[in-house]
Amino acid sequence: AWIKVEQLKPYHPHKEEMIKINKGKRFQQAVDAVEEFLRKTKGKDQASSHNSNEEKNRRNSSEERSKQSAGEEKRKASLSEGKLKKGTGEGKKRVSSVSSERGSKSPLKRAQDQSPRKRGRPPKDEKDLTIPESSTVKRVMTGTVAGFKWPPSVSEPVKDSDPHFHHFLLSQTEKPAVCYQAITKKLKVCEEETGSTSIQAADSTAVNGSITPTDKKIGFLGLGLMGSGIVSNLLKMGHTVTVWNRTAEKCDLFIQEGARLGRTPAEVVSTCDITFACVSDPKAAKDLVLGPSGVLQGIRPGKCYVDMSTVDADTVTELAQVIVSRGGRFLEAPVSGNQQLSNDGMLVILAAGDRGLYEDCSSCFQAMGKTSFFLGEVGNAAKMMLIVNMVQGSFMATIAEGLTLAQVTGQSQQTLLDILNQGQLASIFLDQKCQNILQGNFKPDFYLKYIQKDLRLAIALGDSVNHPTPMAAAANEVYKRAKALDQSDNDMSAVYRAYIH
Repeated sequence: AWIKVEQLKPYHPHKEEMIKINKGKRFQQAVDAVEEFLRKTKGKDQASSHNSNEEKNRRNSSEERSKQSAGEEKRKASLSEGKLKKGTGEGKKRVSSVSSERGSKSPLKRAQDQSPRKRGRPPKDEKDLTIPESSTVKRVMTGTVAGFKWPPSVSEPVKDSDPHFHHFLLSQTEKPAVCYQAITKKLKVCEEETGSTSIQAADSTAVNGSITPTDKKIGFLGLGLMGSGIVSNLLKMGHTVTVWNRTAEKCDLFIQEGARLGRTPAEVVSTCDITFACVSDPKAAKDLVLGPSGVLQGIRPGKCYVDMSTVDADTVTELAQVIVSRGGRFLEAPVSGNQQLSNDGMLVILAAGDRGLYEDCSSCFQAMGKTSFFLGEVGNAAKMMLIVNMVQGSFMATIAEGLTLAQVTGQSQQTLLDILNQGQLASIFLDQKCQNILQGNFKPDFYLKYIQKDLRLAIALGDSVNHPTPMAAAANEVYKRAKALDQSDNDMSAVYRAYIH
């Protein structure tokens, strides 16, 4: 990530102060990695110093032996000259050249010629473990993530005048990395033909503690499974948030955490700079904007509206048009994840629309997610989100089908899960959903009715471009069966019950 030079702090003097602040597990792992790196570096320095002294002693000893050898050769040469009666110039020249040749191959020289590398120097494969001593690396290692555009080359200087954090950049790694080259390989910026940009960013718990919250007033509409976790993380990271929910009681907990209460969506939008909304489906999204005391009534020129609901492209395009017609700014930003990921600030955010607004939301997106993608014009994020959930929903139906088939053929469902967890399909999603089924625990983490809604919308998206979606269509029928069995308000893994009834 890029940060301002004036925000850098020396590691040792500020270590205790930074550790005391709640930074999360990843931050502590980073500190441990730094300490381990320092210990290894100190050990290498001591080894290098020892090797250096040893090399010096060896060199002195070798030089002594060289001098003795050269003296011996000289003595023999003189004796040879005395014995040669003819003493021609040719003879002298030959003896001299032999002596010179022998003297040049001293023990030290021969040892150096045969040795592939000097003692104390790391082999090639160890070079990558050292961090280059450059100002660029220092900017990466510590400090607060501030507003800078990702430069075309990491060697270019950072411009302090850039007022925006172009994208948030955090590395998505399971293990703390001390190798700068490895970090730069993991951070990939992809430019597509549409002009969309994707940034693979990091586990936000490693960096959230050093977020500089925007000074803009933030509004949030909708405190469901996803919205509740998002608002909680916005507050934790120091944002000023005003909340509204159709069921007002859900606001109480966030008021206790420091949020302000908005009486209507219109009031929230009119008093805040950027208002986010996260509701269940296209109808709810439209009602929120176009209904009585809705968002549209609070929109004035310059006010910003970010819709994080998973809806179809037509709905989001319509909402964008009415917001912009009133002088507002619009961004769609549906999120991929579940309740747990929302609570952990680890959502994946797909955004499209107003690019400047996307950048203005950078600190908010850092607080709520681990990765942010900007996909171009309005509608692109809605389409991508439906495709992602179509794949996820179809996969869940396949998992349930496999577990039930194992059961009816006399195979162990637990053994099937163990085998899958050791293979290429292994994932947190697979393990969690299978555990739900094996334990009969279908507490909602992602409502079954919402994944069925997304499958339905994805199939309609395929119809609109005359593209076949037979797998999604088959999965959709299974979810419809589960809904008929009163599983709508359970987790999507309850689709399993459609196979056993």
